[in-house]
Amino acid sequence: MPTPESTLSFADCGVPARIVAALHERGIDTPFPIQAATLPDSLAGRDVLGRGRTGSGKTVAFAVPTLAALSASGRRRAPHTPRALVLVPTRELASQVAETMEPLAAAVGLRTMTIFGGVGQNPQVAALRRGVDVVIATPGRLEDLIGQGHVRLGDVEVTVLDEADHMADLGFLPVVKRLLDGTPRNAQRLLFSATLDNAIDQLVKRYLHNPVTHSVDSAASPVPAMAHHLFHVSRDNKPSVVRELVAGQGRTLAFTRTKHGAKKLAKQLTAAGIPAVDLHGNLSQSARQRNLAAFSEGTSRVLVATDIAARGIHVDDVSLVVHVDPPAEHKAYLHRSGRTARAGAEGVVVTVSTPEERNDTRTLMRQAGIRPTAVDVAPGHPAIGRLTGPAADLVMPAPLPAHQPPTSGPRRRSGGGRRGSAAGRPQRGASAQASTGSGRRAPRGGAAPSGRSGGLADFSAGRRGR
Repeated sequence: MPTPESTLSFADCGVPARIVAALHERGIDTPFPIQAATLPDSLAGRDVLGRGRTGSGKTVAFAVPTLAALSASGRRRAPHTPRALVLVPTRELASQVAETMEPLAAAVGLRTMTIFGGVGQNPQVAALRRGVDVVIATPGRLEDLIGQGHVRLGDVEVTVLDEADHMADLGFLPVVKRLLDGTPRNAQRLLFSATLDNAIDQLVKRYLHNPVTHSVDSAASPVPAMAHHLFHVSRDNKPSVVRELVAGQGRTLAFTRTKHGAKKLAKQLTAAGIPAVDLHGNLSQSARQRNLAAFSEGTSRVLVATDIAARGIHVDDVSLVVHVDPPAEHKAYLHRSGRTARAGAEGVVVTVSTPEERNDTRTLMRQAGIRPTAVDVAPGHPAIGRLTGPAADLVMPAPLPAHQPPTSGPRRRSGGGRRGSAAGRPQRGASAQASTGSGRRAPRGGAAPSGRSGGLADFSAGRRGR
C-alpha cells in the first residue's frame, strides 16, 4: 500500500500517546489526508465537517478524537447512558467501524458496542445495562431501544455522523434529527460525508456549532488510482462477458440492480466453478456476516451485491469492481466504484452496458466526471484478458476451495489448488464459506463446458422486470 500523502505523524496532530501506540500496533503510523486535516481541530474540541471520498480513512479521523475526548473527560460510564454516539447508515458499516474502534478504545480503558436491527435486541440491552462508553448504531434500532427505555442520550459528550449523505439518501434524516435532538446541545459533533449537498447542509446548520470544514478532494472526481472501463456488449453476450471478467484471480465485487439478480448471479457463478457469495437486503444478518466474511477471507473471490454494499462494506484488496447493471445515478456509481482503490491502492472499474443502456450510461459517466476507456467486446475479447490476467484464467473456471463440498457443476480436478485467496484480515465471529447465503445448493445442470456461458445464460433475461 502506498504511503499516505502526509508528512505529519499522529503525535504531531496531538493524538494521545496511548492511542498512537494502539494505532502503531495495527500498522497505522502516518495520517491520511482527511486525518491530518481534521485531527488538530477535532482533538481541540471543535465541531468538524469533513468531506472525503469513500476509503479515504474517515473512520480513524473520527474514532481518534472521540476516544481522546472521553479519555480526557474522566467521567465514568453508567448503565443505559453512553458517552459517545456514532450514527451509521448500515449494519455492515456499524460492524466495521466497531472493528476499528474497539482496539483503540481498549487502549484507553473504554468500552464500545454496536446497535443495529436484523438481530435479537436482548444482547444489546444487556450490554447497555452493564454500561458502555461508545455506541455505534444505525438510526432505526437505536430509536426503538430509546423508546423502550433502554438508552438515554442525555450524557453524550461526542456525536459522530458517518456517511451522512448516505443516511440522507436512505431517508434516515427525520430519525437522525430526533436522535440528535436528544443529545446535549453543547456536545461536540463530527460529521463526515463523501458529498455535501442540501440535505447535509440542513444538519450542519441545525446541529454543528461554528464548524471547521475540511474537504480533502472533490466529491465528484474519480480516484486517481482507479482505471475506468466501459464494455459495450450485446444482451446475448453479457452473461459470458461477466463470467470472464469475474473469473480472474483477484478479489472482485460485482453490482446488480436487484436483490433477485444478486442472488441468482452468485448461484450461477458458483455453479460455474467461480466461488461467489451475495449481499443484499433479503439476507438475514447472520447470512450477511457469513458471506461478507467469506469474501473478506478469500474463500469466495466474488461478492455479488446490490447498492446496500456500496457504502456498507470495507474490504481490503478489492482489485476489480464490475457494474453488471449500471446504477441509476452517478453518486451510486462513485460509491460502488469506491470499493476498490481504497486508501491509496490501485483498482479497476468495469461497467457492462447493453445497447439499450448506452445513452443512460453515457449520461451517468458525464455526471460522475468519468472518461472511461470504452470498447465493444464479446466473449474472449483481448480487453477482458488485459484486465483479469492470463488467457487461461478466462477459459477455465476456478476450482472450488478444497474444504468446500462441490455444488453441481464442474468437478474439481485432482491436484487443483485454491486460486485467488488474497490475504485479508478475517472478521471475528463470522465463519467463512463460499455459499450464496440461502443454504441451498446451486441448481443442477448449471455448469457448461469452459468458454460458454453455462448457468449464466439466463441471467440478463431473468433479471428484467424484477
